[in-house]
Amino acid sequence: MSKKLTFAAAAALPLALILAGCAGSNAESGASGADSSGEVVRIGVVGAGDPYWETYKEAAAAEGIEVELVDFSEYTQPNPALSAGELDLNQFQHVIYLATYNVASDDDLQPVGATAIYPLGLYSTQYDSVEDIPEGSTVAVPNDESNQARGLLVLQSAGLIELEDGGSIFSTVADVKESSKVKVEALDAALTATSLPDVAAAIINNDFVADAGLSFEDAIAVDDPSDPNALPYINIFAARAEDADNPTYLKLVEIYQTTQEVLDGVQEASGGTAVFVDTPAEDLVASLTDVEDDIRATQ
Repeated sequence: MSKKLTFAAAAALPLALILAGCAGSNAESGASGADSSGEVVRIGVVGAGDPYWETYKEAAAAEGIEVELVDFSEYTQPNPALSAGELDLNQFQHVIYLATYNVASDDDLQPVGATAIYPLGLYSTQYDSVEDIPEGSTVAVPNDESNQARGLLVLQSAGLIELEDGGSIFSTVADVKESSKVKVEALDAALTATSLPDVAAAIINNDFVADAGLSFEDAIAVDDPSDPNALPYINIFAARAEDADNPTYLKLVEIYQTTQEVLDGVQEASGGTAVFVDTPAEDLVASLTDVEDDIRATQ
């Protein structure tokens, strides 16, 4: 059986943690809340040098919207810049990161559109599918909080484990039910790949996949974008709450989601890992609210 996995985009549904830096205001762009009547829409991004962003600007211009990209180099800056009105939108984060920022900063930035989810994968050098993994065998996951929870949710979606209360972004190995098909061991993220000879399978962070001599297509399971538990990992366009229904901003989301040349460029930049989603904004907002509530409950 081939290990190659075809990533199917979900019609209704989005970590990679991709975030970033600092920016100033543009006197020529005018006040925030730009529209298509001559205003410039300033979008904060990470990696503005990726070729697809130029393609995106051209696609927006064809619809009568002038886009100015503001490139950031530090993850902590785009949200404060958006909140301060120095940006109109940003596109660099997933729902969990935005929720963490909102709670910590007492802010109310909102997702206005989905882009993609960058799957976290389960790999094996012994088995070609999750169905082949024997009952009672051991599977490794990263031991850092964020990737451990996400890895456990991948294992649950694949039918290998069951988590207490259905699992969450705060799940740990202690939440794996004894009735689960496999046992789970938490290891340092850098060691999950090297553990493959000794375990049935392992969740491997994207940064370590190539170093382990694997490719993303070798994954035998990844986040299921149709699983509600994966929704907080969707990357998003974000705006200030008062601009959440701005028609120009919503059009810019649509342009990103529907311009094939843009999607092809994003896929190339991601090494073929992006799974594009067009989750309705109201679902993203609901997920944001849930995550914010969960974060506050742990404080």
